[in-house]
Amino acid sequence: MTDAADTPAIEFRSDVTVELVRSSASDGDVLFAARVSTLGEQSLESAGDEVGPRDRGLINFLMRDRHGSPFEHNSMTFYVQAPIFVFREFMRHRIASYNEESGRYRELRPVFYVPNEDRNLVQVGKPGAYDFLPGSAEQHEIVQDATRTASTLAFEAYQRMLEAGVAREVARIVLPLNIYSSMYVTMNARALMNFLSLRTRVEGTHFPSFPQREIEMCGEKMEALWKDLMPHTHAAFNANGRVAP
Repeated sequence: MTDAADTPAIEFRSDVTVELVRSSASDGDVLFAARVSTLGEQSLESAGDEVGPRDRGLINFLMRDRHGSPFEHNSMTFYVQAPIFVFREFMRHRIASYNEESGRYRELRPVFYVPNEDRNLVQVGKPGAYDFLPGSAEQHEIVQDATRTASTLAFEAYQRMLEAGVAREVARIVLPLNIYSSMYVTMNARALMNFLSLRTRVEGTHFPSFPQREIEMCGEKMEALWKDLMPHTHAAFNANGRVAP
């Protein structure tokens, strides 16, 4: 139950948060995993992080010919804050481990997503072959005003139920999909490449993707963190059309 004086102020955001919590991931992880097929136990001698020209060639060969398993011998855990509708898209990818905060066990914070003026609003075309175009000033005003109003009313209803002694798991049912949640997501580089191939839109890819902008924002931040950990694997991914091996 929440005291009215302790009710937190509603916050509106237009961004997402992605942090790398921990990792065991380097280009060297790809190399020793791949070389065990020909060197056996001797592959342990090449289990360091130094990457030379021949090593880069091997990584590119593995990526080009889609020998995927060597890219699985690493791990990255990300902390993500984003609207719940983004998390529902995330969890379509059953190649990662997820732990999300629970509206049953804690009172949810009043933080809501509102698209900013850079967010395209108008869909042109049909599913699988469409584009999003900028909206008019009037459309942006409608989206922002309606979203803020609906979010505020929903959170007030949530608070009234909590103050009346209603269980959190029941009170939360009135909250909209644009409320922020947080989670840890753990995956390896192969899984991340699969995610990025579908959830980012980059010119020059072999297979076009049409991600919702909000999950693409998460993907872009995750990719930047991964690039620092495994720069040669990232370069090979881009050089070969961003196709997950």
